[in-house]
Formats: sequence, structure tokens, C-alpha cells
Amino acid sequence: MDLFRSVTQSVLGAPQQDQKSTGADTVDRLIDRVQSSTLLEDRRDGCRALKAMSRKYRVLVGAHGMDSLLQVLESDRNDHEIVNYALETLVNITAPEVFPEETEDSETTIDNQSSEIGEQFTEILTKRQENIALLVSLLDEFDFKVRYPTIKLLTNLLKNRPKDLQEVILVIPSGVSKLMDQLSDSREVIRNDTLLLLTQLTKSNTNLQKIVAFENAHDHLFDIIREEGYADGGVVVEDCLILMLNLLRNNPSNQTFFKEGSYIQRLTSFFTIPLEAKDGWSAQKVTNIHYMLQLVQTLVAPQNSAQVVTSCQKVMNQCGLLQGLTGLLMATGVPVDILTVTITTVADMIRGNQQNQEFFADMMAPSNPPRPAIVVLLMSMVNDKQPFILRCAVLYCFQCFLYRNQTGQAQIIQTLLPQTADVVPGAKPFPNSVTAGQLLCSGLFSLDPVSNWFAAVALSHSLVDNIAQKENMLRVQLATSVGSPPVSLMQQCTSILQAGTKIPTRLGILMLLSTWLSHCPVAVQNFLSIPTAVPYLTAHVQANEHDELELVCQGLCALVLGLCGQFNDGSSSNFSQESLRQLVSDRIGAENFSDKLSNISRTEAYTKAAKSPQLSAKQSSDLVFDHEFCRLFKSLEVSALRAVTPQLVNGTSTEVSPAEVKKYKDIIRDQDAEMTQLREQLSKFQSDLEQIGSEKESLTSKVQQLHDENTVLKAQQGMAAGVAIANNADTTSEATSSNTEQISQQLAYVQQQLAEMTHARDYYYYEMVKKDQELTAVQQQNGPGQQAVAVNGLQTSADNANPELENVRKQLEDLQLVLYNKDSEIQQLKEKVAVPAANETSKDNAAQSQEVTVIQKELEAVKASKATLEQEKASLELQLKDVQNENNQLKTQLATASVAGTNAGAAAACTKCEDLQAELKGIQGEQEDLLVLVTDQDSKMAEYRRKLRSYGEDVTDDEDEDDEDGDYGIPDDYDEDLEDLQ
Repeated sequence: MDLFRSVTQSVLGAPQQDQKSTGADTVDRLIDRVQSSTLLEDRRDGCRALKAMSRKYRVLVGAHGMDSLLQVLESDRNDHEIVNYALETLVNITAPEVFPEETEDSETTIDNQSSEIGEQFTEILTKRQENIALLVSLLDEFDFKVRYPTIKLLTNLLKNRPKDLQEVILVIPSGVSKLMDQLSDSREVIRNDTLLLLTQLTKSNTNLQKIVAFENAHDHLFDIIREEGYADGGVVVEDCLILMLNLLRNNPSNQTFFKEGSYIQRLTSFFTIPLEAKDGWSAQKVTNIHYMLQLVQTLVAPQNSAQVVTSCQKVMNQCGLLQGLTGLLMATGVPVDILTVTITTVADMIRGNQQNQEFFADMMAPSNPPRPAIVVLLMSMVNDKQPFILRCAVLYCFQCFLYRNQTGQAQIIQTLLPQTADVVPGAKPFPNSVTAGQLLCSGLFSLDPVSNWFAAVALSHSLVDNIAQKENMLRVQLATSVGSPPVSLMQQCTSILQAGTKIPTRLGILMLLSTWLSHCPVAVQNFLSIPTAVPYLTAHVQANEHDELELVCQGLCALVLGLCGQFNDGSSSNFSQESLRQLVSDRIGAENFSDKLSNISRTEAYTKAAKSPQLSAKQSSDLVFDHEFCRLFKSLEVSALRAVTPQLVNGTSTEVSPAEVKKYKDIIRDQDAEMTQLREQLSKFQSDLEQIGSEKESLTSKVQQLHDENTVLKAQQGMAAGVAIANNADTTSEATSSNTEQISQQLAYVQQQLAEMTHARDYYYYEMVKKDQELTAVQQQNGPGQQAVAVNGLQTSADNANPELENVRKQLEDLQLVLYNKDSEIQQLKEKVAVPAANETSKDNAAQSQEVTVIQKELEAVKASKATLEQEKASLELQLKDVQNENNQLKTQLATASVAGTNAGAAAACTKCEDLQAELKGIQGEQEDLLVLVTDQDSKMAEYRRKLRSYGEDVTDDEDEDDEDGDYGIPDDYDEDLEDLQ
């Protein structure tokens, strides 16, 4: 705290201000100092103060300063001291535990979610892959102040969010390699923390396990274990073994790599332990050996693939590892938990491997007199003074010894027979020697229910899939008391059931009988020959019990009864298969029998036992089923049920009348016919779908082709389109061609009339210009005589102009008549064009319809132009009338001028001439407007001819040829004179 006060005072600069400021204010100011300071020393002091406050105020420091700390790691990584402060601060705020300092501050409240603070900050930190890549890159720094806190920070992140960080490290280039390099660090602290980091990294991630294994992790770990002293080493050996287990458990690839890399041979040195441990076993040594045994067991676990297990078992026998473990098994002073795990490990090493099983059968215990190891183990199993877990381990070892080992099964059964009772195979007989068979029988008839269950299950494994030994065990005779005749083992088992023994005893004997009777008709006949056997089974099956274990016993009795019916060859005089069926039907009931039998598979104990061959019982009450029995029940349940209740299979009636059979056959036949029909329809639909798809593709290509052709046709001014449309046209297009030809002729006539009117207007304009020149010449003359001459000339011109004006009037009247006719023709043209437009169905005809619509609109515009021309004509008529009146007035004035001969009259005449000239200029402007309108009409007519050609019609150019010189009756020198005037 003194360091915190001194650092904070140096940063804030005022002790009084520091005392008044709260924790949040202090954190904010420190973070601001780290962010904004330009001097490295200031930033370093800020990081140092944040580190000091990160344990008490880690929520504030993490929420406000994480980005700043990461920025320091990136920008100031060359300064190892500031990097160390930043890393240590991040380690504190991401720690999975709660610090004591957090509860000491009265301003800080700790709730139930305080343990999740580190996980929340870890989630924020791991959202950006660049942050993890930055931390991994810091491992390249050899400085202890940088590398060590980096490893601790990564370990915290893995503890809090293992999956997220595993995915990120997996994609970082050389990320795993950099972590593996830390195992070679000469500083043990870094090496040991790297072991913890890799342990967290490889949990439940197969890909990372493979990468770490192929990065020579096993070599590094074996070297560390050797340096630490194997089992006598400290916690570092434990960490190495835990990491090895992570790499090998449920990872076939790494298991194969471990075997092929000759690492199994290096496991032998783990178990070079003296037979008598003089110094005792420390807790750490027990833990280390426990993990070593788990490591061996992981390689040969029954859950692994058979190929991997067989190859590992073979290597373990060849390298002496099996011999070393059996030596540990027979050693004295070994703790119970280590002895239990050792027995289980040896069991997995010999399970299903004949060579290893033979080695185990020949192994002798260092006792006086020497006994086979199997006998010594069985003595522990039937001894109720031994720990329960040890007895379970011995039973599992005995089961593994007999698994697929018919030779071993024969050896065990032979020890039960009278002539070999005192002979142990493979060993010299001793006067007071005990055989395995004797031990099993003693356990079977013991007063301890647990010993009864163990012995019965062990005997059942001597009979699994071995009919010869089932028949041999029928020869076993037992002397129940002195002077009494011997009884068979089967009869004695039946007697034990009838004696009302405890549930574990009944469960064990019923499972033994089920294994014994299955697939062995001789055993079935011997069982049925016992008078009280079938009545006992029948009475228990039909009993009404509610206890779970009692229901299991009833189910086992039902199974034994069903096996008697299934494997009954009819040689028994007491019960035939038919009589057993009748008995079940009359006394028990088919439904009740099926329900009692199905109670076995409904229990949780059955599910647990069926998962793994190894016993998972923790106490005696958990002993219900054996794994091999579960396998047998699963294969015989339905057949046993069918044997005694043929009308039931899985609780459903299967006995039907011939009429019902015929009915179902008819239904099946109809369904087959319907399915055939549906298949045909489906095939048809599929073919139709394929055809539609091909047609769609064809239409798509055709549309695209037409679109391309349309584009080309537009570029070629419609000529190619006309050819394409003409090729696809029918009788409707022929009618359209005839109509469009008439329209073309009519439009050509209109164009000719307009052209004539235009030239007439130009001629009239030429005459008016000539008169204007004459008047100008008169004004330029100075004498009265000249003016009189000019006036006379003007009169003459006016007289000559009068018939010209009459001619213009006549032409305008003709133009009005022509325009009226054209109006009616345009209306007829619209009706004719509408006929083919209504008959167009294809896309190209639709385009023609649009063109015709456009023509109609343009014809409407022509009509409007016609109306404008009519207005122009009316205006011209008025103007002509005014000119005529003025000419009359001019004549009067000329007459008066000729009589008076005065200059005043001439001046008045000149004034009138000027007015006439202005009037002619107005007429000239109007005529120019009319020229523009006529020119526009001419261009529209040309456009109509082009569009008619685009529809494939031949439009004649007669009017163009007739008027090729453009004179329309106008004198040849008209154009030249007009240009001179302009």
C-alpha cells in the first residue's frame, strides 16, 4: 500500500487531492496518463499504479483501461518494464478467482457474480484475434519479466474461455510451436507454468492435441519426468502425466503415434519400484503412479479400436511393461488405491490377448507356498474383509482373463471337477493348496451376499460362449454336509434360490443360470428335471411386487423360464416346449410375462452395465447386472419371449387369422400397385420437367437472339428487321402491306401538294421583292417627272399584281380543299393502321403496333398543322382583301395625281407605296413561317415513308423524280433571282 500511495502521489502531484479522490477518479486519471503522456517514464508510472490498483479495483481498471494496456503492449514492447506492468495488470483483471483485496474496500461491493468477472474480461479480450496474436508474439522475448506474465495471462484466458482461445491459437501461425518452445526454457518456473498452459490448451480439442503431439511433446515430457525422478518426482511429474493423458485419451491418431514412436518402451522405467517399499509411499508418489497407470490404461482401454489395443498389448508384453506391472501387483506395502488401479490396468492389458493371458496364468505369487496370481486375487475377491473397490477390480481382472480365452475357461472348470480338485494347472501340487474352483464355490455358498454375487458372475464368465464347459460343469458335485450324498451344482443353486436369500445372491445365481442354460439343451433338461425349479420360477414371475430390485428378480426368472422354452429339445419327460407355453399362458399370462421380462432393460443399472465391461459400482447396493449378461440378454430377449408366448413379440399380438392375413396381403398388394403408379407418375413428371427445362432454355436463347436481332435491325435503319418480320408474317401481314402501300401513295400526294404550295409561295415572294426594288428606285429619283414615271410604273405593277393576288387566293382555296381531303384520308389511314395493330400477337408485331401508335400521334400533329394552315389561309385572304382595297385607293390617287400633276400627289403616292412595301414585308414574314411549316410537314412525310419501308412496304419515289429539279412550274431563273434579291 505504501508503494501504491507513493506512485499515486507522484502521478497526481498532490497528496490532498489523492485523499479526496475516489477509486474511480484515480483509475480514470491513471488511464488518461497512460494514454496521453508523451514521456515513457510517465506512461510507465501510470502502468505501475494501475497494476497496484488492479486487484482492489479490477472492475474499473478492466472496464476503462484494457484498451490502453493493450496499446502499451503494442507500442512500447521494447520497454520490458512497462510491458511487465501491463501484463501483470491484465493477469489480475482476468484471474478466475476473487482477490481478498476486493472485499476489503468498503466502496466495492462483491456479489454472486464476482467469480465471473475474469471470464467477462476474458471474453472482451479474446474477441479480437489480434490481441491473442500479440500475446503469443511476446513469447519471443527472452526477458523473464515479459515471458512469465504472458504465460500466466494465456493460462487465465484458457481457464476462463477455453474453446474461444483454442480456436484462436489454432489459426495463429506458429502459435502452438511458440508455446512448445517454452518447455525448453532453462528457467523451471516458465517451464512448469507452460505445462499448465498446455494442459488447459489441449483439453477436449483433438486438433490441438495432434499438433502438440507432433511438436515432440512426448520427448519433452519424458525428459522432464526423467530429470524429476519418475514416480519420486514432485508435482511437475504429475503435470507432465496429466498433459500426456490429455494427448492420448480418446485420440486414436496420437495413440498410434505414441506406439509407433516407441514411447511405450519408455513407460517401463516408470514402474521400476522395489517389491518392498521401506520408506513408505508419499502422497505425491501415490498420485504420480496413479497417473502413470492411467496412462497405460488409456492405451489399452476397451473403448479404443481393436487394432490399436492389440498392437499396444503386444508391445507392452515384449518390452516388459506387463511383467513390471504384475510385479507391482504382487508387491507388499502397496496402497489399496494403487493396487486397485494396477489390477484394473493389468486386466486391460490381458483382455482378449491370448499371449498375455497365458503369461498371467503362469504368474506365481511370491508366497509360501507359492500360489498362482489368479488364486491370490480370487482369495481377495471372496474375502468380505477386503475393500469393495479392490474386490470389484479383481472380478474385472478375472473376467478379462477369461475373455475369449477358452483355454482359461477350461482350466477354471477343471478345478471344479473332483478328479482335479487338488491340481492347479501349471503349478506343482501342494498338500493344502486351494484351487480357483474351490474359491469360487466357497464364495457362491458364502453367507456374504456380495461374495455370492462375485462368485456367481465369475463362474458365469467361465461359461460364456463355451458349450463344452457348460456341459462339463453339469458334472460338478458338491458335498453339502457330512454323510449326505453329493448334489449337482445346478441343484444347489436352485436350492439357494428357494431358501429365500438376499437379493444380490438371487441376482447372481439367476444370471449364472441364464448364461448356463443359453444355447445348451443338456443344461436345460437337467434344470427341468429338478422338481421345484419351474414352480419356483412361475411363482415369482406371477407375484405382484413393486420394489425395483424385486422386479428385476422377476424379470430374471422370466428370462430363465423363457430360455427353458427356447432351448428345449423335447427330451425332458417333465416339461416340453408346448407344455411350458401352456403353463405361461394359464398361470402367468402372455402380457404379464412380457411386462416382467421387459423390466430388466428399463432399469438404470442395466443401462450403466451395458456401456462398459468394467464395473462402475461404488458400493454393494450398485451390484445388479454384469456387462456380459447385458449382452446376452439383448441377444436373447425377443427369442425367449417368442418361445413361450408365440402370440406376443415385444408385447404386441402376432397371432392373426387367415382372413386377416389375406386382408393384409391385399392391402400390401394395393399399396405396391399404388407405389408403382406413383413411381410412373413421378417418372413422367420428371421427364416433363426436363422437357420444360429444355424448352425454357430454348425460349431463353430465342428471346436473347431476337433481342440481338432487334438491336442489329435498329442499327440498320429497320431493313433487316423488315426482312425478319416479312419471313415470319402470315396473311395478316399481307393485308397490312396492301394498306400501308395505299397510305404511302396518299402521303406522297400530300407531300407533292405541299411542295407545289411552297414553290408558289416562293414565286409570290419573288414577285413582291421585285416590286419592292422598283419602289426603292422611284424614291431615289429627284424630279416630279421621274416620280410620275415611277408612279405610273407602280400603277402598272399594281395592276399586274392584282391577278397574281387572285392566283394566290385561288391557290390557298385549293390548299384548303386539299387539306380537307387529307384530313379525311388521315382518318381513314388511322382506321386502316388500327386493323393490323389489333391482330399482332408476337413480340415483333407488338413493336409494329407501337410504331403505328406513334404514326397516329404524328398524324394528329399533321391535323393540328392543317388547322394552323387554315388559319394562315384565312389571314392571307384578309390581307389580300386589304391589298386589293389599297390597290383601288392607289388607282384613285394615281388618277388624281395625273390630273393635278402636282408634287403633293406624287408624295402621297410615294407614301402609299411605302405602306404597300411594309405590307408586303409582313406578308413575306408570314410566308416564311408558312415555309417552315411546310418544311416540317415534308420531313414528317419522309419519316412516314421510312417507317412504311421498315414494315416491308415498297414506297415509290415518283414525286421525288417528278420534282427532281424542284421548279414546280416556277421559271428556271427563279432561284437565281431569289438569291440575288436575298
